[in-house]
Amino acid sequence: MSEVIVIGGGLAGSEASWQIAERGIRVILYEMRPGKMTPAHRTGLMAELVCSNSLGSDIPDRASGLLKAELRALRSLILSCADAHAVPAGGALAVDRDAFACCVTQKIENHPLIEVRREEVKEIPTGHPVIIASGPLTSEDFTRALTELTGGKHLSFYDAMAPIVHVDSIDSSKVFRGSRYGKGGDDYINCPLSREEYDRLVDALLTAETIPLRDFERADRNFFEACLPVEVIASRGRDALAYGPLRPVGLRDPRTGQRPAAVVQLRQDNLAGTLYNMVGFQTNLRWKEQERVFRMIPGLERAEFVRFGQMHRNTFIDSPALLHPTMQLRTRETVFFGGQIAGTEGYVASTASGLVAGLNAARHVRREPPVVPPATTMVGALCRYVSSPQIKEFQPMKPNFGLLPPLETPVKKKEMHKAMSRRAMEALQTFIQEILGPSA
Repeated sequence: MSEVIVIGGGLAGSEASWQIAERGIRVILYEMRPGKMTPAHRTGLMAELVCSNSLGSDIPDRASGLLKAELRALRSLILSCADAHAVPAGGALAVDRDAFACCVTQKIENHPLIEVRREEVKEIPTGHPVIIASGPLTSEDFTRALTELTGGKHLSFYDAMAPIVHVDSIDSSKVFRGSRYGKGGDDYINCPLSREEYDRLVDALLTAETIPLRDFERADRNFFEACLPVEVIASRGRDALAYGPLRPVGLRDPRTGQRPAAVVQLRQDNLAGTLYNMVGFQTNLRWKEQERVFRMIPGLERAEFVRFGQMHRNTFIDSPALLHPTMQLRTRETVFFGGQIAGTEGYVASTASGLVAGLNAARHVRREPPVVPPATTMVGALCRYVSSPQIKEFQPMKPNFGLLPPLETPVKKKEMHKAMSRRAMEALQTFIQEILGPSA
């Protein structure tokens, strides 16, 4: 029986493996954890979420919501497990991270056509189609192999994760529940700050001690704009946080009827509702400094931190110079890429590129031509973005409507995204029926 080798058991690698195996093709999935861990992972589970537990908006006329709808139509493993272990998050899809990862792991390990090998891969395998989904925390040895494979064209950025606190340690007398503009009910815990409290917090962030970067990190300190550490945002202007993750717009403290000067939001992180993460509080502060500074936030004076924030280096290839939109390497078409290492940024976009890589690896084994979903779909648009040779200074991209072609018939601005979403789902259904068939 022909087989495909998948390197990496994250979101993209798990999705790719599932799509291949569901098409009757054997998969050997390599995952180095738990034998060799990364700076951010804490378990050996497949698809472990190392940053936020939110997969973004689930509203159909939002870019992230459209992408989820498309992946559900494509029978995504990741979306099915996420839906099964969702926690309240307003209009977003957030999950109990451990239950979600356990679900993916059980599905993968119990599939009769998937063999999981818990070992590090240090060289690019030959003799079989290979999907590289080693993720943004690729090991140093395999990074060297990728450098040789791609001719040295690979880049890096830095990502940061937010702290998680135990809900029982939050002072309920100083916080209130609610979502912006009342959308989502009481899904978020809100810590309101007066102007004086906000100013003190900013001062503390600006003077707090951060963790020193290693030599290779200092030589290439390039923060990824979509996930800036909170102390870096604070350094960009006195009110940068109040217009960013601490923006109070759409929130009123029910005890005063007033809008606070700033609001720190906490989002449920597990199904039991015992853990909450600090939204937008990715950080590189030392752990003792995190305790000191974040306990200045009203309601968190006695917060029990079950995970502190941290920053780590992320790696991705220069995809526009290297890949076809089928996620195949141009110079070696038996090699496919999926996930954040290919520049599809965020959990759901990483899943999407892994799905397309898996789909086309299976088609390669079957000697069928590779395919890409239509350009009017978010999945197809992302694959085309990361493979567009016109892009000379590449940065990872999250799903957004700017990637989609304009509507053939103009509509009112407020209806544009809804119309684009309808067009995308219609095109995807045709693609599934005409190209993929019932096995999709």
